[in-house]
Amino acid sequence: MVSSDTIRTAIGVIGNGTALVLFLSPVPTFIRIWKKGSVEQYSPIPYVATLLNCMMWVLYGLPLVHPHSMLVITINGTGMLIQLTYVALFLVYSAGAARRKVSLLLAAEVAFVGAVAALVLALAHTHERRSMVVGILCVLFGTGMYAAPLSVMKMVIQTKSVEYMPLFLSLASLVNGICWTAYALIRFDLYITHANTTPSNTGGQRQRRVYLALASVLLPDEGMIYAS
Repeated sequence: MVSSDTIRTAIGVIGNGTALVLFLSPVPTFIRIWKKGSVEQYSPIPYVATLLNCMMWVLYGLPLVHPHSMLVITINGTGMLIQLTYVALFLVYSAGAARRKVSLLLAAEVAFVGAVAALVLALAHTHERRSMVVGILCVLFGTGMYAAPLSVMKMVIQTKSVEYMPLFLSLASLVNGICWTAYALIRFDLYITHANTTPSNTGGQRQRRVYLALASVLLPDEGMIYAS
């Protein structure tokens, strides 16, 4: 009989592969930015927020914090590198105040994660306490990652255009949350569960509904397929 740990590992590996594809889903957006030589009105906030989320989960998965979390480290470490690439492209193709804003956010994130790591390792002396402190922060910033794309919705509603709200990113938020919820429930992990259940059912779906509603009105003849 297959053990629950084996099933969990298998699902985790599948989840890692799926999450990698989802982390790469904004690539068409950045190809457009590269071709046009400008970030136009695309927002860096979703990518900056996801970068912070990945860094926090890498910290959570470290053996000194939450042992036996290699799958958490591998996918979030990979995601961290991917998001750094996206943020770097924003820095290259933005200018003035926008570039300064992204630079400050990036510096603040690195300083924050470094401070959290130092304080947790110095002041919390058990895996349980370290996991609790970092896990709570991961839940908070995970919610921020899923909510960050909603900041673009105001612009979408005002301009009545879905051009600056990539559907791929909305779907990535939804599917990623569902995958990691399943992984966490097999051998219950409170923090991974909470970090994914609520956001996956609100942020991703809400943005997707706005996208589909506006696209169905504004692009009726583009041959798009709509779903409820």
